[in-house]
Amino acid sequence: MAKSIIGRVLEKLSVLLLREPAPLVGVEEQLQWIHRELSTGTEWRFGFREELIDVAYDVEDVINVLILKSAAQGRRRGILEGFILFICDFFDQSQLHKKLERIKVKIPALPPPFVIPYARRHSADIEETDWACSSSVQDQSLANTVVSPVIEKATALLAQEYIHPEVKKKVRRVQDKFSLMNGFLKDIEAVELDDIGMVWMEELCDISRSAVDVIGLFINRREQLKRNWGGPLMRVILALDNFLSQHEFSIQMDQLHTKLLDISARRPKIVHGHSRSREVGISFSELRQKQREHRIQLEQGVENLDFVSFDDDVHALVTRLLADDNHFFVVSVVGIEGTGKTTLAKLIYHNDAVVNHFHYRAFGFELIKDVRKHFGEPGSSVSPEKRAQSFKAFLADKRCLIVLDDAHDEIFKNEMITALRDTSNGCRMILTSWVTELPSNLQIGSLYYGLRLRRDDESWALFTHAMKISIPQELQKFRREIVRRCGGLPRVIVKLANALSQKEATIEEWSSVLQQLDGDQDLWSNALSRINKDLPLYMKRCLFYFGLFPKDLDIPARRLIMLWVAEGLVQPGGGNEAPEDVAERCLIKLIAQGMVQVTQKKLDGTVKSCRLPYVLQQEWLAKTQEATFLQYHAKTRSELSPSTGLIRRLVDHLDNEDVSFGHIHGDENTTSTSLKPHYQDVLSFLSFDAREGSKPGEDLLLLLRVLDLEHVFRPKLPKQLGKLTRLRYLGLRWTFLQMLPSSISKLQNLLTLDLKHTYINTLPSSIWKVQQLRHLYLSESYRSKFMPRPRVGSLTSLQTLWGLFVDEETPVRNGLDRLVNIRKLSLTCRLTPSQDEAMLQQLEAVSNWVLKLNHLQSLRLKSDDADNQPWDLDLKPLSGHANLSSVYLLGRLKNPSIVSEFPESLTDLTLSGSRLTEDPMQTLDKLPNLKILRLLSESYVGKEMLCSLGGFPKLRILKLWKLELLEEWNVEEGALQALHDLEIRSCLKLKMLPQGLRHRTLLKLTDMPNDFTT
Repeated sequence: MAKSIIGRVLEKLSVLLLREPAPLVGVEEQLQWIHRELSTGTEWRFGFREELIDVAYDVEDVINVLILKSAAQGRRRGILEGFILFICDFFDQSQLHKKLERIKVKIPALPPPFVIPYARRHSADIEETDWACSSSVQDQSLANTVVSPVIEKATALLAQEYIHPEVKKKVRRVQDKFSLMNGFLKDIEAVELDDIGMVWMEELCDISRSAVDVIGLFINRREQLKRNWGGPLMRVILALDNFLSQHEFSIQMDQLHTKLLDISARRPKIVHGHSRSREVGISFSELRQKQREHRIQLEQGVENLDFVSFDDDVHALVTRLLADDNHFFVVSVVGIEGTGKTTLAKLIYHNDAVVNHFHYRAFGFELIKDVRKHFGEPGSSVSPEKRAQSFKAFLADKRCLIVLDDAHDEIFKNEMITALRDTSNGCRMILTSWVTELPSNLQIGSLYYGLRLRRDDESWALFTHAMKISIPQELQKFRREIVRRCGGLPRVIVKLANALSQKEATIEEWSSVLQQLDGDQDLWSNALSRINKDLPLYMKRCLFYFGLFPKDLDIPARRLIMLWVAEGLVQPGGGNEAPEDVAERCLIKLIAQGMVQVTQKKLDGTVKSCRLPYVLQQEWLAKTQEATFLQYHAKTRSELSPSTGLIRRLVDHLDNEDVSFGHIHGDENTTSTSLKPHYQDVLSFLSFDAREGSKPGEDLLLLLRVLDLEHVFRPKLPKQLGKLTRLRYLGLRWTFLQMLPSSISKLQNLLTLDLKHTYINTLPSSIWKVQQLRHLYLSESYRSKFMPRPRVGSLTSLQTLWGLFVDEETPVRNGLDRLVNIRKLSLTCRLTPSQDEAMLQQLEAVSNWVLKLNHLQSLRLKSDDADNQPWDLDLKPLSGHANLSSVYLLGRLKNPSIVSEFPESLTDLTLSGSRLTEDPMQTLDKLPNLKILRLLSESYVGKEMLCSLGGFPKLRILKLWKLELLEEWNVEEGALQALHDLEIRSCLKLKMLPQGLRHRTLLKLTDMPNDFTT
């Protein structure tokens, strides 16, 4: 630690001595002596960290003062002002001289030099390496989620002026302590932590959060002081406030440093025998035996998993495998044991199109057998390189498909990839694995395909299919319990179906089998073991968060993602990737690994809601308590004692047996007043009390980062809401709240404000002052609108603005149109009677605003009149919006030609009320990435529609609703090749389904004439 800090200080001192002669008058000799002593003595003083670090920080303070003086001397001054500054400089220089003399006295006071034996020096270097600064770990490593946020805040603070050197010294000390943990955190990510280690990690995360909050609040307070800097009296008052705030902040830095020293001394020991590793190479004979055992295991319990279970998966992967690309690539099918990875591989292997396309197909054990027949049995001493050459020679002239699963070791997989990766005859490989990281020697074009747990409707379809018999009506009531207990795992579903098929179809028999399933965790045991052993720590902490929600609740994905970000469980990724995008990727990865079950999906395939599988709910609730991530509320008062520790996350499940119930609901008669100190550090409060007027305890939750009251009916917000200065997430969706207090402006760290489905129709003007706000969801149905922008305030960080209402008074020009970082925008323009001209001007202003949104990803625009009928919609071409993927337009397009000027990035398009007279298919079919197209009521008012040859190459979903004038629809051969779902509703004059779409798509007809021909 000392070595790196001394190196930094010496570098700064060298630059100062070379480039800054003027400020060094009177102190240059002292600085040169200190530079010489530190340069020659650092190596032997390396073992005495704390004393040397203290000297280094003192020297760095002097350097920073001299740099600031140099900058000040470069400015031109008047004669009087220059004389005053000369006198001040004289006294400052005298103080610096005295400080440098004190530093010089400290250096000889350090222990004298002595010779360090080689062995001891080597040992010290190893210890230093454990904690040394390392290159930044990619993605969401512990270094990124725990250390980086502190470093960023500290760096921002140290760059500010007019902060006392002693304060900066303490900030640097905390910053360095965190920086030097990177190496150790990287090491513990490679091992499995026990319960004590997980508790230690939660403590470290607490300290990290505290550091980020304390430094962030101090920076915000200084920014407010600058804005309020006024007349002489005000300056005196603010100067005093600045002095007091720095004093308070200095004490907080000391407290953080003490905690860091304590937790560093208690860091868990790394036992490398428990590292997350996979088995290494085995011989051909051992591999064949392992394959035989694996085939027997596969045949047990998966014979009923057929195409019905994997329709979408087979379609997606076969399409990719048969792509017109001669380069070799690998499709890696990933999922926990029992999700049907090998079954899916077999279905693809035997698919007719696959059989006709590939000259040679083989599973790994078949390939080994064929190679042995061709070249003879290889000796045990044959090297992996030699075996790879044998495979390459055997497959050289074949367009092949090779399937390898978990039974193959890593060396064999690497041999196969090495043999095929340079081929150019269209060879493919399918890997099935529970590991989410692809082999390092795969090419960039390879595909990662996560095989998720099944949704409830899919689980029930698989269960009924596996039963092979109709289920009596009186047993249908078990549907919810069956799908919940199976957790979406196909192997468990099939096993249960097989067990019930052999029993009498009675309520008593089925109840008995379900109770036995409760205690049978064998089918999940491997999955649980691998989660505990191999899941990265940041993902474990994200998984812990599910423990806050009721067990049977389908958790909205957007809610979970925003809560993870608010708590700092994920951090921004590389390339300016937003933390919300990182959180979404984390959720997708948890789903792909079979740890999270999707319960609902959106039309575009993204996750709408999810939950933990039933078995994992039991496992992870215990884990969250062991790691002290969550204090479980079903404890008696005696169990929740001061020795238990502070409560980090508080959840109201409306359980009056809960020891926290009285405090949450403000029961002054509760006898558990001794528990109040436990609430002082609560980070998150979530309520599932839907009663009207629910009110969280006001005086207990001042350090909150998360206040989530979603679905609480008209809660009473804390009167001290403005004091929740650390709050990052305020969730008021579905609360039907009627007013938002103006004190919202004091929440300077707020990132997400969710007001969807409330009765708030006018936002307070103070909302403009919430500088860090990134996501604002408004109540579209209740016409939520903005007040004019005040002189101070800008909302420039806003990325999501959803549900905005625009009328003739809405401040679009010189207000909303300054919000140019918007990524997701949804607004409704409503015409007020007799305000046509004013609204046309507003529509133009909205159009100009949208044109400036270069980061726009999702756009939803509606324009209607007082009778809720589509009205004029003004929009300029969007071809320049390279990130735009989703567009929803409701209204009469004033410029119909924009339909031909959508960007190629577009994947989802909805048109309604557009009244296009020219066939939109002729231009939309050229969008290369369009996957979803909805042409709704009066979007097209023509009679004929044509999908041309090769058009819509990726379109999966097509909906045609209420195209009342459409009579004829033709689809040329080769068009709509990827179409999977087609819905036609109330197209009353359409005569027949196009010939090319019959028998190859899922068709849904609603309110169509009886003579419509399919």
